[in-house]
Amino acid sequence: MKKILVTPVSDADIANIKIGDTVYLTGIVATARDDGHRRVVEGGRLPDFDLRGNAVMHAGPIVKGTRESGFQIIAAGPTTSRRMEMYESEFIEKTGVKIIIGKGGMGEKTASACAEYKTLYCVFPGGCAVSAAAAVEEVIDVEWEDFGMPEAFWILRVGEFGPLIVSIDTNGGNLFEINKRLFEQRKEAAIAEVCKYTDFSHK
Repeated sequence: MKKILVTPVSDADIANIKIGDTVYLTGIVATARDDGHRRVVEGGRLPDFDLRGNAVMHAGPIVKGTRESGFQIIAAGPTTSRRMEMYESEFIEKTGVKIIIGKGGMGEKTASACAEYKTLYCVFPGGCAVSAAAAVEEVIDVEWEDFGMPEAFWILRVGEFGPLIVSIDTNGGNLFEINKRLFEQRKEAAIAEVCKYTDFSHK
C-alpha cells in the first residue's frame, strides 16, 4: 500500500515508519540549504513560516516568475545533505520540523536528533529535479530572498511528492551507515576470496 504522509505530521503519524520504507508527502515542503540552516542555528533567526510538523528539503530550486505574476518551480532536485550535518540537529530542535528531505546520507548528530525529536530523514532520488518540480502544486511564499534564488526559503505545497526513501527513522536507525558497515564486511570477504586466486608478488 502506498504510504502518504500529510502535513502537519505528528509523532504518532511517523512512529511506525522504519528505515528502508518508501513514503510520499502531501502538504508543505520548504527549501533550506546551507545559508538557511546557518541563519537559524548561528543567527538565531527563524523564518516567519512555522515549520512545526512540516517538511524541509535540502534543495536550491530553479524558479521563474515574480510575486506579481506568480512563481513556478522549474526544477527542485535535492542537494547533498551531508553539508548540513553540522547544523541539522539544532535546526530540528529550533524549528520543530518533522521530515527532512535530501540526497545521500547524514551522520550521527542528525540520527540522534531524529530519535530525540521524532523526525524522519528521507532521501529523494538524485537526477529527478524536474520530476520533483512536477509535484509542486503551488509556491505559497518565499522568505530570505537576500540569499538569492537557490538559498532562499521557498514554501511549497506539494501533492504525493516522492518517492522518499526513509534513511533515518524516529528511533535513530541510519540506513546509510548500516549499509556502509555491511559493504565493508562484504568487501573484506570478497578481497580474501580474490586473493586465493591472485598472486601480486614480483618474482
